[in-house]
Amino acid sequence: MAEALRNKDGMEEPRYRQVAEHVRARIAEGTWPPGAKVPSENELTRSLGVSRMTANRALRELAAEGVLERVQGLGTFVAAPKPQSELLRIRNIREEIEERGHTHSCQVLLLEDCKVEGELAAALGLSPESHAFHSRLLHLESDVPAALEERWVNPAFASDYDRQDFTRITPNEYLTGLGQIEAAEHVIEAVRPRAEIRRRLALKADDPCLLLTRRTWSGGMIASRARFFYPGPRYRLAGRQLFTASANAGGSS
Repeated sequence: MAEALRNKDGMEEPRYRQVAEHVRARIAEGTWPPGAKVPSENELTRSLGVSRMTANRALRELAAEGVLERVQGLGTFVAAPKPQSELLRIRNIREEIEERGHTHSCQVLLLEDCKVEGELAAALGLSPESHAFHSRLLHLESDVPAALEERWVNPAFASDYDRQDFTRITPNEYLTGLGQIEAAEHVIEAVRPRAEIRRRLALKADDPCLLLTRRTWSGGMIASRARFFYPGPRYRLAGRQLFTASANAGGSS
């Protein structure tokens, strides 16, 4: 006998969505943990009393959302949860990784004193051809590439940035130790990374990449501008903001 499909609000929904919610519920309750193989389209058709087309669409939708992974010739599996970084807070990447129970390590790819011009100089609040420190670091989570960090630092704020050992201390730890962050600006976008970044992050040619650009202010000046490249298939960014009652009274947007 087919298992009854129910909408949690008691309202009619397309059958493929009901099948998708059935699968989500089994995952949420732990019946199908990450890595578990879920029933095939034929099995869902028999157990839920839906057409194969309906079961196929439900599985395709869940795969597109990253809930499931479909492997040609092997079947459909529950996707492992992606590591998540907080977007609105300035967090130390080492702490984020260790909170997930993993080990952080870092490879220093570049650390130099260089001239900055044009848009980059303006972003740092410097005049053209001023000097700034430039670092390029690859952060690893239990030896798997987690983020490529490219950072430019105002030497007026951190005069010995280029003499730090960033295999032992992260730029975040070093810079926040020099002064309190007074303001931060975040921009996030999807980009097609250049070949070197794809190689460093172990991305396939058509894999997406998330780019978070962050500027921070401290001591009345722009302290740094950092660009974090995250491997899209293995990462996500999230943020949460709290609003006071007085702020909400002004309306919504």
